[in-house]
Amino acid sequence: MTAYSDALLKEVLTRTKRIAVVGVSMNPVRPSYYVARYLTLKGYKVVPVNPGQAGKTLFGQTVVASLSEIEGDVDMVDIFRRSEAVPPIVDEALEAFPALQTIWMQIGVENPEAAAKAEARGVTVIQNRCPKIEYQRLFGELRMGGFATGVISSKL
Repeated sequence: MTAYSDALLKEVLTRTKRIAVVGVSMNPVRPSYYVARYLTLKGYKVVPVNPGQAGKTLFGQTVVASLSEIEGDVDMVDIFRRSEAVPPIVDEALEAFPALQTIWMQIGVENPEAAAKAEARGVTVIQNRCPKIEYQRLFGELRMGGFATGVISSKL
């Protein structure tokens, strides 16, 4: 797994307000669905992107077919696609969003060439990580054995 400092991950998750989730599923058991739902519940404005589901509604937002169909800017593009599908997504993101701050590739998704291209444009790139998992870990929401991590009960 690629190493990123907790400070960097926390900064990205704190500065981000609007996220385009590429490859989001309408199926609630799929990771792309529950990660997008979680991010919505945490206050992020999530724009669902899936050409096969365009026009449908997910989490109160209309699903769009591509990044270029999104009105306005997004801070982060979260990619739920195979690694080999990443380069055209990054190209489209860089073209569509001049103020793009972050490209985030989900667990198992890495593309060094696309990452280098985005980084050359000043975009932060996170690969092979999940923003839901990192949010839970960094903001103290992971639960172990029924108790929140880092919380000690006086009744134990």
